[in-house]
Amino acid sequence: MESPNNMMEFVSQVKTLQYNEEEIYTVLSDLSNLERVKDKIPADKVQDMSFDRDSCSFSVNPVGRVKFSIIDREPFKTIKIAADESPVEVTLWIQLKQTGENDTKMKLTIRAELNPFLKPMLSKPLQEGVDKIAEVLAAIQYDKMKSEE
Repeated sequence: MESPNNMMEFVSQVKTLQYNEEEIYTVLSDLSNLERVKDKIPADKVQDMSFDRDSCSFSVNPVGRVKFSIIDREPFKTIKIAADESPVEVTLWIQLKQTGENDTKMKLTIRAELNPFLKPMLSKPLQEGVDKIAEVLAAIQYDKMKSEE
């Protein structure tokens, strides 16, 4: 979907997680928890990853070093993450909606500023990226991560 001023939107498939939204939010709103799942991220795509509570950074070929920081948290509903260091303006939303006791729907949306030159090169990787991130986040055992704290 395209919006004004070269802003493109990429939306993941909706994933169903067998946890309540509070468990999922608690883990995902602290980016240092992602340290435990970095082995699920393809090493040929992403290297040199580092995490803290509010940010994560990594290197991606051919882009180079990229850093993302949480810019907004709405408890148990939304986590908004923006690129601090990136060649293009990128924002990621993680949205959670609990539909049952241990049944939460999760959707990721990436909004990126892509000029007409970059659009054909980056559209497919960004869509694949948002789908892969959703897949990795859906595979996390949130109850086990919480108990490790």
